[in-house]
Amino acid sequence: MGEILVGTCSWTDRALVSSGWYPPGLRDAEGRLRHYAAQFPVVEVDATYYSLPSARNSTLWTERTPDGFRFDVKAFSLLTGHPTTPNALPAELRDALPGRRGGRPRPADIDPAVLDEVWQRFSGALEPLKRSGRLGTLLFQFPPWFTPGDAQSKAFLAQCAQRTAGWPVAVEFRHPAWWQEDERAKTEATLKDWDMSAVAVDMTQKLPTSIPPVTPVTSPGLAVARFHGRNDAWGTGTKEERFRHTYAPEELREWIPRLHEMAEQADEVHALFNNCCADAAVRAAESMRHLLGAPAGTRLPHGRRQGLV
Repeated sequence: MGEILVGTCSWTDRALVSSGWYPPGLRDAEGRLRHYAAQFPVVEVDATYYSLPSARNSTLWTERTPDGFRFDVKAFSLLTGHPTTPNALPAELRDALPGRRGGRPRPADIDPAVLDEVWQRFSGALEPLKRSGRLGTLLFQFPPWFTPGDAQSKAFLAQCAQRTAGWPVAVEFRHPAWWQEDERAKTEATLKDWDMSAVAVDMTQKLPTSIPPVTPVTSPGLAVARFHGRNDAWGTGTKEERFRHTYAPEELREWIPRLHEMAEQADEVHALFNNCCADAAVRAAESMRHLLGAPAGTRLPHGRRQGLV
């Protein structure tokens, strides 16, 4: 059975920093990351969705965490077909951004040469994490309008697979059609062919846009589950409203057999909490860790995942 690593989708969120979870006196970035890594073995980096990362930060993250710690890094918005503000790009690339005067560009509208350059800069900045074995996966979170019935979406997904060859990749779809009964087998087969990890999602099930809580394992190296909370304001409210949720013990227990089943099929399972209001995510992660009987901190990697080092 593979290891189940539990963590959160940020360690720098302002609401978490101001919640009191970090011990008094930890006011610097290094101290907070070291403290977080003493409690959990994995974390998601979401800042890389909004701007390109730097090799310097990747090196610092490597130096401040123990062997076996994992960073799951969210792909830059442009690489997933999301709207991207010009200021998020280096100055020399801004004029090439489609829709820079307004509107929402389609994946097919993005110049492949621009994507090539952005990908090279994105991946180059993450090389220190990859070399050290700290890189858990690259998380490609596709937008709600990215659907399996759209030929452009499928072509863009294929391009992503080609660009990321040799990198661990996890895919989260934000449109439920990918995992509905008539499409699920095709989605699984496609991700397996590209050795991409499917992301299982926990969220409210009361909306037309709700992603069903399916748990496909499409890569033997890694399976991922992301817990967004179960707030019915998903997709309509503010960030605080969308993600405000305190997981009850029975809600977490629903996932224990699911996570164990995923671990039967993958070397590692990452369970990441994204209910990022105050300290709700870290408290839910602590509760899940307790229910799983997992110790605090980081265990050394083992199995096929060591091939990433």
